[in-house]
Amino acid sequence: MSGPYQPDRRELFALSAAGLAGASATAARQPAPRKKYPFKKSINLWAFPYPDKMSLEQCLRLAKDAGFDGIELNYDLDSELSPKSGPKEFAAIRRTAEKIGIAVSGMCSFLFWPYPLTSNDPAKRARGLELAGKIAECAAELGTENVLVVPGAVHIPWRTDYDPVPNDVCDARAKEAVRKLIPAAEKLKVTLNIENIFFNGYLMTPGEMNDFVDSFKSDRVRVHFDTGNIMQYQFPEHWVRQLGGRTKNVHLKEFTKKGTDSSLEAFRPLLDGTTNWPAVLEAFDATGYKGYLTFEYFHPYQHFPEALVHQTADSLDRMLGIK
Repeated sequence: MSGPYQPDRRELFALSAAGLAGASATAARQPAPRKKYPFKKSINLWAFPYPDKMSLEQCLRLAKDAGFDGIELNYDLDSELSPKSGPKEFAAIRRTAEKIGIAVSGMCSFLFWPYPLTSNDPAKRARGLELAGKIAECAAELGTENVLVVPGAVHIPWRTDYDPVPNDVCDARAKEAVRKLIPAAEKLKVTLNIENIFFNGYLMTPGEMNDFVDSFKSDRVRVHFDTGNIMQYQFPEHWVRQLGGRTKNVHLKEFTKKGTDSSLEAFRPLLDGTTNWPAVLEAFDATGYKGYLTFEYFHPYQHFPEALVHQTADSLDRMLGIK
């Protein structure tokens, strides 16, 4: 009866080489460690089926359960976040959010479109200014300093009730409106963050945005940068570096340059587009930004709406190097 098989020296060398090659191949397949970024994760309420299928408290809990640090709320004319509510109601919402453990990352609103601050109709301009003031008051009551402001529009493609406004007139009216809002912002300790839209034909470049914001010489006027709103013809990573420290809050909107649609339908779930997210995140990091990155999306999933929220949180975790 023979003893156990003993490979000779040549076989041992071959086996060792094969093992090293296999280990190298395995290592090559492993993704490089992701850089970790300091940004906070947030999501806009429009991604939730509120108020049709979920209450505001359910939305807050879902955002928290999915792993978000904050949620951006939207002011309108009919909901709990509207002129129908006041300090008492807003204080209750704030307490609910604090109990759940999620911050209100900012206040947003579609009301700047039916009531533009640059409208040819003085009554609409006045109403827009009034509503902007109410949004700022709501933000202060909810414990956030971020107030998104759309300063004006040369043209609003999706509205038939907005007459085009000459560029110079638009600029003058927008600056007048923001100047009127600054005293209240200072009193409330909120920041008027000017959003880039692009589709409105106003503040079309980072240089124009910088000049607009700098013209007020006030730390209460900053930038709310939206990555998707300029994606059709430009690149957010270029804007981020040129805006520099002016950026106070951020919308992440995914967009694909492969399509031809310029409506809200052009925006996609996060990572399902052509945005160069590694370059965008590096640009934010280079400017020293450490605030919220808020996913903004307008189409809650018809079925299993929680899936969109969890998918977005997972995508952000991967983008920020958490996973």
